[in-house]
Amino acid sequence: MTLPPSPATRFGLLIIVILLAGTPAVSTWAESSGPPRVFMLDGKFMQSARERLRNGDTNLMPALRQLESDADHALSAGPFAIVNKEAVPPSGDKHDYMSMAPYFWPNPDTSNGLPYIRRDGERNPEISKDPDHRVMDEMAGTVETLALGYYFTGKEAYAAKATQLLRTWYMDPATRMNCNLQFAQAVRGLNTGRGTGVIESRSLPRVVDAVGLLAGSKAWTDADQRSMQDWFDQYLKWMLESKNGRAEGDAKNNHGSHYDVQVVSFALFVGKRELASNIVWTARTKRIDLQIQADGSEPLELARTKSWGYSIFNLGALMSLASLGDELGVDLWNYRNPKGAGIRTALDYLLPYAVDGKQWPHQQIHGFQGDALYPWIRRASLKYKDAALRKALTHLPPVDPASRVNLLSPKLNPGDLVEE
Repeated sequence: MTLPPSPATRFGLLIIVILLAGTPAVSTWAESSGPPRVFMLDGKFMQSARERLRNGDTNLMPALRQLESDADHALSAGPFAIVNKEAVPPSGDKHDYMSMAPYFWPNPDTSNGLPYIRRDGERNPEISKDPDHRVMDEMAGTVETLALGYYFTGKEAYAAKATQLLRTWYMDPATRMNCNLQFAQAVRGLNTGRGTGVIESRSLPRVVDAVGLLAGSKAWTDADQRSMQDWFDQYLKWMLESKNGRAEGDAKNNHGSHYDVQVVSFALFVGKRELASNIVWTARTKRIDLQIQADGSEPLELARTKSWGYSIFNLGALMSLASLGDELGVDLWNYRNPKGAGIRTALDYLLPYAVDGKQWPHQQIHGFQGDALYPWIRRASLKYKDAALRKALTHLPPVDPASRVNLLSPKLNPGDLVEE
């Protein structure tokens, strides 16, 4: 005869049920054969993190709970569509992307304010009248959150919403964006768009990675995958062959670096690995040789009114390019130019101002924020394991347990580094 559970046993079972009710769902679908097909993200670590969650790793639960909360919120986001704007691009087609140059203002010396004049680092509030940049970034961020939510929980609702947003922005003939940024960052009275505007699509590598995270979902079809690859193949062609695209590729400062990150990410996504490898290889001479001085300074960024922010902005692009190079067997992390400088010397130049309280000697309007370098210190610490970075990490606050970075990348503390 089977005896009923004792009161103590029933109480224990009740506690387990209560605890499980407050625990985020972790999918039990069959383990994939390998890491997700992503390029900017660390697919191998993410695969490991997902497996740890399945095995009950409570250290990752705060991050998973926060990601689920973010993804739940994203279920009501949008719709995002390039055609939902009042202004009409010069082409007459609302499917074309358009934006105003952010640092250009009406000319006080002319009756009609034309042509606009540059005030570096000062954003003209008029740019909000053309919302495409903001909306595209919101679309990319929302799709990324939903795709991450799906990858780590297996909730099909997240994949379905991400798919809907992607179809609206890239596939539906009534709402899809044309594959160009011809009218990006226009300067009134001078042009209808510039190569400089290509930097406004720098959020799209996140979309490419999001697509890789949707693989295996019921919502994301083979036809969707082909449509996305076709769109990015066409956009990549525009970047490489159009006048504005080529102009951005020739930019010597952070614009050129971010251009390379986009081209490599998109090329990998559409299967043009040789092109991706060539871009990373050429970045040694085309970017690092030209951009970084022997002391690690970046003169083209120091010349800006927000020199601290732009120095980090360019360094971040070079680190992202180096991470893409890891996938391609090209080592940018340890490359040194003829001056003896590279990514590491550029970081070393900035470190004392971020962690030692040294005063930044260059122009930085809108205030100095040393913590802007923190994410890049942590990222570099995955590649350079030495006393200098171990010391730098002691100045950084601990990573918030609820931050999604815990699911995306190794969390480094000073003790994790072994001097080599």
